[in-house]
Amino acid sequence: MTDPLAPDPREGPLRRASLARHTRETQIDGSLLIEGTGQAEIVTGMPFFDHLLDQVCRHGLLDLSLRAEGDLAVDWHHTVEDTGLLLGSLLDAALGDRAGINRYGFFYAPLDEALARVVIDLSGRPFLVYDLPADRGERVRDFDLDLLEDFFQALTQKGRFTMHLHLLSGRNSHHKAEAVFKAFARALRVAVARDPRQSGVPSTKGTL
Repeated sequence: MTDPLAPDPREGPLRRASLARHTRETQIDGSLLIEGTGQAEIVTGMPFFDHLLDQVCRHGLLDLSLRAEGDLAVDWHHTVEDTGLLLGSLLDAALGDRAGINRYGFFYAPLDEALARVVIDLSGRPFLVYDLPADRGERVRDFDLDLLEDFFQALTQKGRFTMHLHLLSGRNSHHKAEAVFKAFARALRVAVARDPRQSGVPSTKGTL
């Protein structure tokens, strides 16, 4: 059965990008294929973060290869934020002029007691509304959930899109974070999909 949410590579050329971000704090290399099957090769040095990024691939049907080496001995912030910057840049580059895409996508994702809602507009305008209630210093093993806001802020900036992210319920820290990433993946999957009736850029301005 054909998945109605999956981008159809027969409708146009494959959308892909390969980029690197190397600074004195991090060295990150990545490649992204939008018309993927959910294949992920991700190494950031933070196992829980790898797990969350893997959710984006599996549920967004993206193929992503990403390897990050950062100053984790100093703090995890630099690597998490720079990963968001690179992933956003990959998405922006792969989308090109954004002609023919749905542009908008939204999804509700539950994980047991946790429920997340993400709404995306691939508008070309970076903006993030972030509502993931977490206690100060809340962690999953060594991973501080505060870092997720920095990741999504960087992602929307370089990806040039608007996103409203809301955790509607949740108790378990792992479930809360994973529900958010699954909702993001599914919303993105809808937004990047090609609409066969849309030949141009989906904007009255003629550009995104």
